[in-house]
Amino acid sequence: MQKQFLLFLCILASTWSQAQVVSTSPSIPVEGRALTITFRADEGTKGLMGYTGDVYAHTGVITSESTGGGDWKYVISDWGLNVPKAKLTRIATDLYELSISPDIRSYYGVPAGEDILQMAFVFRSATQVAGAWKEGKAVGGSDIFIDVYKEGLTALLSSPVNNSLFLPNQEISVNASGLNSEGLRLFLDDVLIKQTAEAELTYAFNAPASGAHVLRLEAYKGADIEVSIINFYIREAGEIAAMPPGLAPGLNLIDDNSVNLMLPAPGKEYIYVLGDFNNWAPTASSQMKKDGDSFWLTIEGLEPGVEYAYQYYIDGTLRLADPFTYKVLDQHNDRYIPESVYPNLKPFPSEYASGLVSVFETNPPEYIWTVENFALPEKDKLVIYEVLIRDFTDNGDIKTITDSLDYFVRLGVNAIELMPFNEFEGNDSWGYNPSFFFAADKAYGTINDYKEFIDECHKRGIAVIMDIVLNHSFGQSPLLQMYFDGSKPAADNPWYNQNHNMQNPDAQWGYDFNHESVYTQELVDRVIAYWIEEFKVDGFRFDFTKGFTNTIYGPSSWASEYDASRIAILKRMASRVWSNKADALVIFEHLSDNPEEKELADYGIMLWGNMNYNFSQAVMGYNDGGKSNFSWSSYKQRGWNNPNLVAYMESHDEERVTFKAISYGDVLGAYSVKDLNVALERHKAAAAFLFSVPGPKMIWQFGEMGYDISIDQGGRLGKKPPKWEYMKVPARKKLWDVYAGLAELKTSEPVFATSNFTMDVSSAVKKVELNDVSNDVRLVGNFDMVARTVKPGFSSTGTWYNHFKGITIDVDDVEMDVTLQPGEFAMFTRNKFDSFVVASSLGKDKQEGKQQAEVFPNPVKTELNVMAGQEVVGLQIFDIHGRSVAGMLESSFNPVMDVSYLMPGFYLLRIEMADGKIEYHKVSK
Repeated sequence: MQKQFLLFLCILASTWSQAQVVSTSPSIPVEGRALTITFRADEGTKGLMGYTGDVYAHTGVITSESTGGGDWKYVISDWGLNVPKAKLTRIATDLYELSISPDIRSYYGVPAGEDILQMAFVFRSATQVAGAWKEGKAVGGSDIFIDVYKEGLTALLSSPVNNSLFLPNQEISVNASGLNSEGLRLFLDDVLIKQTAEAELTYAFNAPASGAHVLRLEAYKGADIEVSIINFYIREAGEIAAMPPGLAPGLNLIDDNSVNLMLPAPGKEYIYVLGDFNNWAPTASSQMKKDGDSFWLTIEGLEPGVEYAYQYYIDGTLRLADPFTYKVLDQHNDRYIPESVYPNLKPFPSEYASGLVSVFETNPPEYIWTVENFALPEKDKLVIYEVLIRDFTDNGDIKTITDSLDYFVRLGVNAIELMPFNEFEGNDSWGYNPSFFFAADKAYGTINDYKEFIDECHKRGIAVIMDIVLNHSFGQSPLLQMYFDGSKPAADNPWYNQNHNMQNPDAQWGYDFNHESVYTQELVDRVIAYWIEEFKVDGFRFDFTKGFTNTIYGPSSWASEYDASRIAILKRMASRVWSNKADALVIFEHLSDNPEEKELADYGIMLWGNMNYNFSQAVMGYNDGGKSNFSWSSYKQRGWNNPNLVAYMESHDEERVTFKAISYGDVLGAYSVKDLNVALERHKAAAAFLFSVPGPKMIWQFGEMGYDISIDQGGRLGKKPPKWEYMKVPARKKLWDVYAGLAELKTSEPVFATSNFTMDVSSAVKKVELNDVSNDVRLVGNFDMVARTVKPGFSSTGTWYNHFKGITIDVDDVEMDVTLQPGEFAMFTRNKFDSFVVASSLGKDKQEGKQQAEVFPNPVKTELNVMAGQEVVGLQIFDIHGRSVAGMLESSFNPVMDVSYLMPGFYLLRIEMADGKIEYHKVSK
């Protein structure tokens, strides 16, 4: 009974937002009777207004078995499936009817014994329009619900809706119905104002002068009475008052018991704050004061440590969450978040609100940072690992990734780029459909879970880059809904363009922000400052920055041409980032023509460099016509002054290289790139060329193991399984070793940041020359299908080192040739690198010679013991960046080294023995 009562309260809350969108005939829907539903497409979200195609109902029911308003049962068909019984009949422009017959229970197929409480609807277009469904929903974007009744005595007040607002002396029209009744009685504040013996009652009266009031309808039959009650309020003139100094949009804490809320809302007449603190009632004390284009309200009497849900009630028509909130509750999606991911999640207040609500707390649990000031890696030594939290572990949460951070340390990563984790629509997403920009998405964990992840990254020397979408939002954003005109932003929306400036449908996502608007610029500035100050993120990867312009581009354009207005907008934004954090990493996914990218790069901005096509062609064995030319992975080739090109061969947006190889690779006789082992060998060579070109690099998750599940499996945006079992496959582990070795070289060896380098990479046989006072490197690779000979171009004769094979070669002629098998690469160095990487990465199972020394315990906590069978004359420990962090020069046959002060992580121990032998051992702590 309690469950049904709460669901009934949810029904009352939902009727406020969907008034006039739907009506029914008869007015009281009874589960055992037929029903006609009328849908007005020009009401609610107006997403189908003006649409001339067929319209279908996506519909189900809320029953006694439902867990809440989002738990639809007996849905007629899957989304997008056009079933005849769910097709609406157009009876006039923007007016439709749907017949529910022979009765509600039979129409939905609800078994006897299960109570039907509501019918639930979203109306949609028969097909997608410009790549998206047109939808008709209630005001605020919530689903549409219609109450369902059983046979028996019933009272229903249809209008006004609960919690309505009226002006003093405004006419109030009442529409009421009774089912199986002898008559109806209508009371205003317990005073009888109308009585009838009919089944329908209409009445009009003038609103009182002020205050809160109650309308009560009684349906009676003999001594039996059923009651329907609604509350309404008289809107008084709002107060105009200056805001307290320094008030910012959203929540402003005063103390543990009081807050200020502020909302910029130009053109709006009045706004109420409804929430747990005032029983969700639009009383005079909940009306916000107005100061210019903004509204504000002080809320007092709060209890510290208690979460309060709230919405803004705007101009009597909109109930929306605070767009500047730090936490959102979602009526339909929160129930799918496991307790293990977000413990003790506040329940959605379904009895008072629908859709989305915002939350604040005056004394939230504080996160105590371990690392207050993190020293970022140098930009040209960045090894960035792009992560989709959802797909990186089976749990799909940020906490599990925190527990896995040592994996990144072992790999040599010094920056993690998290795909968008501010609040996005639903729980299952890449995150590029944002709705709130200050709230961390609960689907991945709590606010402090995110902070702990960043803190733990910093403890390990790893920077955290936040991928963020500021080009657009999707439909749930309150910034959009505050000013919305049916199917697009209204002309007076302060934050959005009414129409996309890019007329190419493939370049349109969600609703387009107007980056020339002062309101949008202030929003961007606050978003940037918040994540830097509150979460200590080290920088941002800004999605689709080509869209940050109002310049009109045609239907076939991707807006790649030089755009001075866009450059000004982007430079302003980057400067604002650096004003908050001088060394912040600023990365653009821009992908425009080179002149614009060069100007941005010269300004200090890093830019994504998509090399997926070229590297994939090389791995697959297709090199004709320059298909596999790697030269564009070089900032110098692009004419840039600084190494600000983040080159990558895989990202979240590109097909996986190994999948392409095993699916479409070339075949020549017995040599087939479609063979996994062959594909992985060629992938090693590609990775070597990616990493060796100076400048920052990026890896897409699991690329280091040759992830070979297509981006389109289960749909492009669909979940992909983490494949940690790959590490048990020797060929994949050897690829991983090469990645780890390359990352180590990139982050620790100066020659890989040199500006003195050349590339010959346009044909099947490729070569890179790196020259520096510290070392010379010659990288050669054969991406042909047959063995080939190449001149590495040695800078001197003498002994050179084949780094990944762990052997030396004698160079007696700088023009000497080297023969490479198909898919083979070699890295020759003038001076030997001290490296973690062992020869097994290129196929050999052991290092040259047997390791003599024993090192224990490993992993180690406090003291490290070494036994070498002879005197040890020196020990030295290096971190993953190649920096010496500990050493001991005392001679001993069994040295013991104190490592208690070292941070957890992975290290390289150098052991020098009395006979001159030197060994390297990996050590973890």
